[in-house]
Amino acid sequence: MSSSIRRGFAEAIGNTPLIRLNSFSELTGCEILGKAEFMNPGGSVKDRAARAIIDAAERSGQLKKGGTVVEGTAGNTGIGLAHVCNARGYRCVIVMPDNQSAEKYQMLETLGAEVLRVKTVPYSDPNHYQKIAQRLAQEIPDAIWANQFDNTANRDAHEQTTGPEIWAQTGGRIDAFVAATGTGGTLGGISRYLKRENPKVLTVLADPQGSSLYHWFHHGELKPTGPSSITEGIGIGRVTANLQGAPLDDALHITDVECVRTVYRLLREEGLFLGSTSGVNVAAAVQLAQRLGPGHTIVTILCDSGAKYQSRLFNRKWLSEKGLLEAAGLAQHVQPASTTETPRVVDGHQQRLSA
Repeated sequence: MSSSIRRGFAEAIGNTPLIRLNSFSELTGCEILGKAEFMNPGGSVKDRAARAIIDAAERSGQLKKGGTVVEGTAGNTGIGLAHVCNARGYRCVIVMPDNQSAEKYQMLETLGAEVLRVKTVPYSDPNHYQKIAQRLAQEIPDAIWANQFDNTANRDAHEQTTGPEIWAQTGGRIDAFVAATGTGGTLGGISRYLKRENPKVLTVLADPQGSSLYHWFHHGELKPTGPSSITEGIGIGRVTANLQGAPLDDALHITDVECVRTVYRLLREEGLFLGSTSGVNVAAAVQLAQRLGPGHTIVTILCDSGAKYQSRLFNRKWLSEKGLLEAAGLAQHVQPASTTETPRVVDGHQQRLSA
């Protein structure tokens, strides 16, 4: 079989392109490059963790033929797990907090996962979605708990694959890597690899508002910075096993306004339809480029497609409720209809186009 042919879903994960973000590079005088993880077969960077967690469980003998994979997730890891479970014949049970986009629940159900939607509560609560997943895995026969936050197979996947890919794609000419974190796997694994190759590479955490990691990095205390964020799957109040010990040089705080503005610039100027975490990542890359000055190469992660966020991030009504219409560039006044205009429907409301 040709080496260019991937045998099944799992082999198709990884080796994603590195995309130069032209408008942001020209704005800053730096090379700002995005690792196109939305091009993984399950649609996100989390495909790597999903494959690695299941591989590790198979190798250890914990996950046996016909077994069950249980996980608590904000969506993307669950989607990756559901794909891999389908490909390998496992049952998939997903526990999700009830504050995620509708598209994620729908996608998981379409993939055949059993989805348990639970009330959103703090991590300290015994009914936090991750803790419920852990208990379910103990109750279901022949089940494993994927435990993406503290299972370091997640971090190892990025240290062994994503980091080396970035290094090879840049020819080792990289000055900084910046990314947001939820589980800590992507940032933890990539930062370890890059620092090992060149200790001078800056590795930087991009933290959304409401998360505790920006304050933790700068002051050694887990304390939220600003109000809660619209972002999903990133920004947490604890240091996970995957993030623990990561060789980080700095942390940047990114507001929802910066995130949304960047998401819409990526769409309009780069032709890239991406989710909110990608907005945080690219906004942080720009902030870092402006600090470093022209001539540097900065890499970040383009995590997933915007398709999972159409009911929120790309919905005018939702953005208006969040006070983010102006950040999205959608706050322009709509002219009243005239007799020379023809109707169209946008976000459920009739507007008019000039004939």
